Amino acid sequence: MTRVRLVAVPVAAALVLGAILLLATGTDPLAAYGAIVSGAFGPDGIGDTLAYAVPVAGMATALAIPLRAGMVNLGGEGQLVLGAISALAVGLYVPGPGPVKVILALLAGIAAGGAYAALAAVCENRLGVPLLISTLLLCYPAMSLAGYLVRFPLKDAGSSLPQSPQMSARLPEIDGVTTGIFLVVAVIAVYTVIDARTPAGFETKVTGWAPRFAAYAGIDRPKLTLRLLAASGGTAGLVGAIAVLGFPYRFIDGALITPQYTWIGLLAALLAGASPLGTLLAAVFFAALTSGGFAMERATQVPRELTAVLQAVLIIFLAATSGVFKRKARRA
Repeated sequence: MTRVRLVAVPVAAALVLGAILLLATGTDPLAAYGAIVSGAFGPDGIGDTLAYAVPVAGMATALAIPLRAGMVNLGGEGQLVLGAISALAVGLYVPGPGPVKVILALLAGIAAGGAYAALAAVCENRLGVPLLISTLLLCYPAMSLAGYLVRFPLKDAGSSLPQSPQMSARLPEIDGVTTGIFLVVAVIAVYTVIDARTPAGFETKVTGWAPRFAAYAGIDRPKLTLRLLAASGGTAGLVGAIAVLGFPYRFIDGALITPQYTWIGLLAALLAGASPLGTLLAAVFFAALTSGGFAMERATQVPRELTAVLQAVLIIFLAATSGVFKRKARRA
């Protein structure tokens, strides 16, 4: 009940503040919010919402895995891009039939993202570099490497843009939505089972609840950090591989960074408290806000950036109400 209240209060507060901003611009809040809902879930918008929700939900799950233990992985963009460029290399140069190449490309993305995130864990465990710093700073070499590869060795010779050639290895689509959605749902299902039914999930939650108690109970934090970061990076790499194996079946420099899948995914994971199903729902919610923002702009002339304001305000209210409820719990 407390968790529902913790989420409901900031969502309601953000919507009220958004309504006040809309009224200040002379716009009917009900019309604007109705345009967001119809634009996100109507017949013309549901496909765009699902297409955007796939990478957002995947990245939200990737970042929720360590967040469950109180560890923040800020290197999702680097792991996402590295997984995509690794899948691209396999898709372009590994011989074999299409389905085999798709599987190998997906595995390459998982391996690259997982290994790169594990490097950040090693930096914390062995060198004492805080996870926040190591994950964030490792983003830049990965993104720079990917940018170099699509500008020189992997560049499409027939294009002036920094992009690779199209791959023959492709994930099929259903009504414009990549079938990678089933892989993301499978990852979320596995995460849900591990979180609720296994000793590893219990250790993760205990570490997030009370790190000192977890250490006293004998939970090996360095090993747990390594496992969680590898799983987080592997999931991010899988999302990158899914993205590059879907339309337009190539890697375009900046295409995975500009939509801010990682940061919106982090917002979703924070909103849901890193719970598996809650993270999925929050990711769909943010994806709907983003895709519905375009419909709102067309229908009411209100800039779609309002949805970004709602997201930011939502997290601020979440942080505030979380602190209030925690203080009440301690007093009780």
